[in-house]
Amino acid sequence: MLEFNVEFDTKMKKTVEVVVSDFAGVRAGRANASVLDKITVDYYGTPTPINQVGTISSPDPRSLMIQPWDKTLLKAIEKAIQTSDLGINPQNDGQVIRLIFPQLTEERRKELTKQVRKYAENGKVAIRNIRRDAMDKMKAAEKKNELTEDDRKDCEKELQDLTDKYCKQLDELCAKKEKELMAV
Repeated sequence: MLEFNVEFDTKMKKTVEVVVSDFAGVRAGRANASVLDKITVDYYGTPTPINQVGTISSPDPRSLMIQPWDKTLLKAIEKAIQTSDLGINPQNDGQVIRLIFPQLTEERRKELTKQVRKYAENGKVAIRNIRRDAMDKMKAAEKKNELTEDDRKDCEKELQDLTDKYCKQLDELCAKKEKELMAV
């Protein structure tokens, strides 16, 4: 009975991990290399994450410095950052690209908060979809007489508890990220 839900517990955990990585990509006014994780640059015909084509360092709390191993990538990296939704204009000095993170305006903070809520809601939808798939699997197993009605009901209750636990965890993570964004 419990073994039935282990697979779905793992899927729900992975969903939470994806949402956490999405949250990490939302900048909170401080320079954080994880904001570049989702930005890819065309490297010999292959979309490659920026952190795989150069060194990313943070010389001070408000800036990042990207030093590509191949200097011919400077223009491509600069263009990739400009076309992303990062909202920062890269400065290219021919050797490195600097990203200066300005103080977030109140309006931008509210936009980012909405984005964080959207990520959390998408995570909850994914968790509910996992629950629905699990319920369908249990009903099919019951029809094949692999599971009794009582066992199915116990599994469904357990599954609902898991769903509630992970949805609550996402709400808490969302609230924490919102607090971080709204802190001046």
